[in-house]
Amino acid sequence: MKTITRLIMTTLLVSSFLVAGQAVAGEYAKQKVVYHINYDNPKQQAGALRNIQNHINAVGADNLDLKVVLHGNGLALLLEPESLGKLKKFKHANATEQMTAKVTDLKGQGVSFHVCANTVRGRKVDVESDLYDVSKDDIVPSGVAEVAKLQAEGYSYIKP
Repeated sequence: MKTITRLIMTTLLVSSFLVAGQAVAGEYAKQKVVYHINYDNPKQQAGALRNIQNHINAVGADNLDLKVVLHGNGLALLLEPESLGKLKKFKHANATEQMTAKVTDLKGQGVSFHVCANTVRGRKVDVESDLYDVSKDDIVPSGVAEVAKLQAEGYSYIKP
């Protein structure tokens, strides 16, 4: 009798954990979020990409419209290391193999990266050769204005 009682209690306990896990996974409604990156520290940028992945893991890629806006020193996230020598206004070029693999993975999960045209122009960045996986469609007129526009459209602002 003790064995049956123990078995029933264990089954109930496991079932409650499964139900609780489902509640947590379904806890979040659809979200619109803008991550703002304007710093060039490679550890901070790697941390920001980790935050973004954790955000996706918690909410689910299908429930998340996530955009990353890069301007000023933030372009270092996508700056190819070979371009650093010719672009004197950057201290870091963080588009290493590890970083670009994370960016590619995030893009595959629906994350879009928006790059500031003012920074591109002001720092004489060649989008095609200096930046990792950036197309003309990824360029926005102003990084700061893009953040404000997205917030006005209901995007939550995060600066990791």
